[in-house]
Amino acid sequence: MKQLIPRLIVLTIGTILLVSAYNRIGASSVMTQAANHFLVSLSAEQRAKAVIPFHDDERFNWHFIPRERKGLPLREMTPPQKHLAQALLAAGLSQQGYMKAVTIMSLEDVLRIMEKDDGERRNPEKYYFTIFGQPSDTGTWGYRIEGHHVSQNFTVVNGRAVDTPSFFGSNPAEVREGPRKGLRVLAAEEDLGRELLTALDKDQKKVAIVTATAYPDILTAADRKAALKGQPSGLSAAKMTKKQLELLNALVDDYARNVPEELARVRMEQLKKAGTNLYFAWAGVEERGGPHYYRIQAPTFLIEYDNTQNEANHIHAVWREFTGDFGLDLLKEHYQSAHR
Repeated sequence: MKQLIPRLIVLTIGTILLVSAYNRIGASSVMTQAANHFLVSLSAEQRAKAVIPFHDDERFNWHFIPRERKGLPLREMTPPQKHLAQALLAAGLSQQGYMKAVTIMSLEDVLRIMEKDDGERRNPEKYYFTIFGQPSDTGTWGYRIEGHHVSQNFTVVNGRAVDTPSFFGSNPAEVREGPRKGLRVLAAEEDLGRELLTALDKDQKKVAIVTATAYPDILTAADRKAALKGQPSGLSAAKMTKKQLELLNALVDDYARNVPEELARVRMEQLKKAGTNLYFAWAGVEERGGPHYYRIQAPTFLIEYDNTQNEANHIHAVWREFTGDFGLDLLKEHYQSAHR
């Protein structure tokens, strides 16, 4: 027994050291490793498609509709390369976020069947992987993974990473027929938003519901800079009860938890700093099944969600930052520091 105790102590210390070492591997380092593993697997021709200079204007040319993009699509990769591409996607997302992304990609096959498509427009492998610059733990670089309803834009500056704009969409929002009937990829985004609205009293709703008709899409669309253009702000968090604030925080938390813990903490810190300087706005019908939209606006970030197209069975949801999209705030800080 006396010999066992020292061994247990050594084992415990060893475990703590291993866990500490693992936790010291930041999100940006994981991204860098995944990106370099992916790049070395590519042929010269594939690399020419996949790699674009960091300062190229293409880095800001993001979208979420089914269209051709710059980058290397999954369908032009070998099976081993596809595994490495998926690892790169996973490096920038949490388990929750990764599950959403790959499930959204799989919905292209549902749409193919619904629309009797030949597989060209609706193709789960028409997702494009683009590296901007040279992946490095100490340099400045980025990458984008984008296709229909998925647009994840990562920027790494001197070991610090951000993921904005971060877009997820779902069409259908709920699969209503076939073997996958009942699937709702973005169920939490819809249900938590409506739960918050339902928790408001009559007078609060008069302020929160800014229009009885839902906007046709998210207001910021695929604009390169997030900005609202005079739309009513909605209900201030300062006018909410403790329970309502908890629901608001839970909704923001769901969006924040799409990225790795390190990045999610940064998002939630923005929420904490905002305090009650937050606004919740709703547009459209209150009941499930009708066209609706909501947004959460803070001094530094904006969440937008809509479900209006295809008879209100088509979701768009995005996290934007007013000065931090595409890592612009990190880059500004980096350049100012270098200049000094």
